[in-house]
Amino acid sequence: MKQTVLFVDDEEELRHATSQSLMLADIPATILDKAERALAQISRGFPGILVTDIRMPGHDGLWLMRKALEVDPEFPVILVTGHGDVNLAVQSMREGAYDFIEKPFAPSRLITTIQRALEKRRLTIENRALKREVGGRDKLEARLIGRSDAMVALRKEVRTIAATDADVLITGDTGVGKDVTAHALHDLSARSPHPFVHINCAALPVELVESELFGHEAGAFPGAMRARFGKFEFARQGTVFLDEIDSLPVTVQAKLLHAIQERQITRLGANDPVTLDIRIIAAAKTDLGVAVEAGHFRADLLYRLNVVTLHVPPLSDRRDDIPSLFINLAAQAAARYSKQLPDIPAEVLSAMATQDWPGNVRELRNAADRFVLGLDPTAGHTSEPVVDTLAQKMAAYERSLILAALTAQNGSLKHTYEALGLSRKALYEKMQKHGISKADAENEA
Repeated sequence: MKQTVLFVDDEEELRHATSQSLMLADIPATILDKAERALAQISRGFPGILVTDIRMPGHDGLWLMRKALEVDPEFPVILVTGHGDVNLAVQSMREGAYDFIEKPFAPSRLITTIQRALEKRRLTIENRALKREVGGRDKLEARLIGRSDAMVALRKEVRTIAATDADVLITGDTGVGKDVTAHALHDLSARSPHPFVHINCAALPVELVESELFGHEAGAFPGAMRARFGKFEFARQGTVFLDEIDSLPVTVQAKLLHAIQERQITRLGANDPVTLDIRIIAAAKTDLGVAVEAGHFRADLLYRLNVVTLHVPPLSDRRDDIPSLFINLAAQAAARYSKQLPDIPAEVLSAMATQDWPGNVRELRNAADRFVLGLDPTAGHTSEPVVDTLAQKMAAYERSLILAALTAQNGSLKHTYEALGLSRKALYEKMQKHGISKADAENEA
């Protein structure tokens, strides 16, 4: 979005002259005659500045400045003053005004002041974006844990897509963390201050699906004693997460398609449509393409949903991430049960890494809970290791031991080879043999 000057003055001649000056200086501007019209365009992310006359009928420039600074305390406001208002303008600068210009002013003075204010605004917005990116990276890596190529790629995609308003389809096996990914997309987006509404489509009663999603008016059906907002309306300016959308009845899918495509819904029993300002994120545990072929899912709804598709990989595709993920899940369990996190031996981490986890992160979380509670983390886990031959089992076990030791020793190579009873050279050779890079060791102390 280009930087824009909002210029507000009730004098038509001054508005016309200023418009000409800004146009000649190649500065985009919106020329307005009322404070309310300017305030409607100001937001925390608005890239421009405000220039306003102090004396205006109705709401004056000081009212507009204070309202603008309530929206964003760092928003640059330049006040245009008459001769008798200079003291008032100086006082306003103490309240947060960027600068003031006294009438009559030379166009060059106005342009110079505006250019300085625009540069300040540009730097403010860039710094905020940088802080969001750094903070978002920290939060994202704490949520979507792992150094595997698959997880690095997923985090990169989430950071890129979160900054847009594109609808997203998230795919992946049961328990991989599709809901965590959806939350991350919302929290890293500009919609994060607004609601995140999680709708489990599989849990919606068939006879109440439309009412739950779109709302209803009083008397729309037996038992509807009063009007009720649907979940789509409740999510205004936020994000709607349609979990297990592949469970949604075909009869409702047409209305859902209309709501997503037109960004409008009509409550049951009403005639007037309600405009929606929401982002749609959907998740499916099955292949929607197969569901379309089987006639269980509308093709046009699929095409509308998968503007962007994110695939969350199963643990079987990122086995190297399991030790660090298990430690993180165990720490969460310890906090949840108000217990001290016990030491996690490398043997336990290795055992976790060599197991198959068909329930993915959800199943691994249960194992972490059992461990923190003093129980056998593999109790009730019937899956066999995923390798077959003895040589494969031995190689996989050695690799998992090294990775588990690296994780347990916080990435320190020195502490790792000492804990494993190896020389530094032997550890390096084994790491090379098993494709373990130095990037897997955070500290080479």
